[in-house]
Amino acid sequence: METSRINDPRTPPGAQAAGCDVVTVPARQGLEAVDILRRGPGDAVGPVLHNDGGDTLGFLVPPGTAAGWDVPGSTCTETDGRGRTLAPEPPVAGSDWLLPPGEADLATDPAVLREALGEAARMIKAADSCR
Repeated sequence: METSRINDPRTPPGAQAAGCDVVTVPARQGLEAVDILRRGPGDAVGPVLHNDGGDTLGFLVPPGTAAGWDVPGSTCTETDGRGRTLAPEPPVAGSDWLLPPGEADLATDPAVLREALGEAARMIKAADSCR
């Protein structure tokens, strides 16, 4: 299954995030992926949430991503807007911004995120096998 690509995944800061999807991953893999994306060219990573327990990260991705998301160890959820906005306050109770809107105004491209999550998983596996 292919993930649909949006030509312009920009979501203006403070705009209604109607229909944005959220890819949720374990924190360790997500933090590695954030590092990989931030080392890449341009603004490859959009707003990222972390939960208060610190065990997951949520990447905001363009609407429609959930329909084709099939990355093992992660989930992609449609938010259908639900009144969420990209504002300084986190859109989900019990979470906070790791990369808030304003610092990261683009929704993360799902294809780029898929590659970063795969690379992060391989890096974690290699590090764990060295123990």
